[in-house]
Amino acid sequence: MADGSNVTTTDASRTGFPPPTARSRRRWVEPWLAAVAGAFTLAQLVLVRPDLGLGWDETVYVSQVSGQVPAAFFSAPRARGISLLVAPIASWSDSTALLRVYLAVLSGLALYFALRVWRAHVMPRVLALAGALFASLWVTLFYGPQAMPNYWVAVGALACVGCFLRVRANAGDRAAWWGVFAGAALMAWMRPMDAVYVVLPLLVLALRRPRLLAVLAAGLLAGAGEWVIEAYVSYGGLAQRLSDASGIQGGLGLHPAFIDQVRSLGGRTLCRPCTVSAPNPLVTLWWFALPVLAALGAVTAVRARRALPVLLPLACAVTAAVPYLFLIGYAAPRFLLPAYALLALPVAHGLAHLVSAPSRGSARTVAVSLVAACLAAHVAVQYVVLEHTVRSSAANRDGWSRTASALHTLGVRPPCLLSGYEAVPIAFYAGCGSAQAGGHDTSTSAAALVRAAHRTSLAVLAQPGDRPPAYARTWSVERVGALRAYVAPFVRQGR
Repeated sequence: MADGSNVTTTDASRTGFPPPTARSRRRWVEPWLAAVAGAFTLAQLVLVRPDLGLGWDETVYVSQVSGQVPAAFFSAPRARGISLLVAPIASWSDSTALLRVYLAVLSGLALYFALRVWRAHVMPRVLALAGALFASLWVTLFYGPQAMPNYWVAVGALACVGCFLRVRANAGDRAAWWGVFAGAALMAWMRPMDAVYVVLPLLVLALRRPRLLAVLAAGLLAGAGEWVIEAYVSYGGLAQRLSDASGIQGGLGLHPAFIDQVRSLGGRTLCRPCTVSAPNPLVTLWWFALPVLAALGAVTAVRARRALPVLLPLACAVTAAVPYLFLIGYAAPRFLLPAYALLALPVAHGLAHLVSAPSRGSARTVAVSLVAACLAAHVAVQYVVLEHTVRSSAANRDGWSRTASALHTLGVRPPCLLSGYEAVPIAFYAGCGSAQAGGHDTSTSAAALVRAAHRTSLAVLAQPGDRPPAYARTWSVERVGALRAYVAPFVRQGR
């Protein structure tokens, strides 16, 4: 790899790469990155708000370690990394606000350290810009304080790729070796298959460096070890778990999902099936600008003969996005968080080139003004989408809470069991267990539910107009919020 030893300080300011004689400048990176990470944490607490209730997937992850509710069924694609991450809070407290604050602070610290890894390869202001670009996305802000794994895959990817570059540049950098291992382990701990897609370019580059290849593979195995062992203990083997995971995701295959991802950018946390119309073009413009600016950053890096620090995160971003753009038939904005984190670096280099390329003062002033105006508009759009997403998510979660309260009024109180429509999140809010006799979360049989109805408080939830399962058709039906609850006779006798 060319080290750019002939790049001047002026060239460095234009390309975003630090000159080799500018090591003393690296001390200036700390305040920049600290400011970005601090603003990111503060924005989460102010805009997403700690009192936002837990979402569907969050209730599954948190229930695994909660001391207050039974563990929900854990389907094949899920990994337990996020459950263990929230355990220090969720294992002893049922306070959602405390959990949100904990995750917001932790996510800010993680972003700071993941960006800090890159300080030897990227100028401080460009690196801070990359962090700000990623941190200001509505999807990053929304999922930073959530008990969801995707953000943590993103920061793990950022740290792993940065440390990989440091090891290639200096094999004696012991901290970087540990960073490669830890970044790979964090990704695999959270989402094993995502980790594999992210590191594919790294594995290719490491083929001629056995030690680096071994450390990278060891990190993946360390993170995914529990998931693999659990596959044999609870899912019938690794092949069966992978097959089950594919089935839950609709069957992996050629399923172009570009349009679905665009439709989800308006604030839909899950677009399945994705039949809604695309949002206003102003909302999606940034998404289409990403590849253009990333390509510009890559060209700038090649011309500066410092291509790898830009091309490698770009390549990893592409492989990270492949399964969610081509292989599944639905969309969720959070799936692309690792790609966005890695793309932020080449995009920041592209923007740096736009504002520094004009040689004359007036031309540069115009360029800086235009880029600043576009970035301000971009941040405003992200805020509007975030506000909409938080509001709609809060409404859904408040609905689950009201349904849980109505069930308590009917006598369905812990220890209790729910089945049927949206039983998983409502059970969490009600302090009940959940079980399904069909669908992706199948964990029991109809016969077992009938037997359970004679010894515990059990209710089957259904939407108005939907028919209940055969075993519950003679049970008392009550309205609970917007749903209908078919309440087992045992509950009626116990009231």
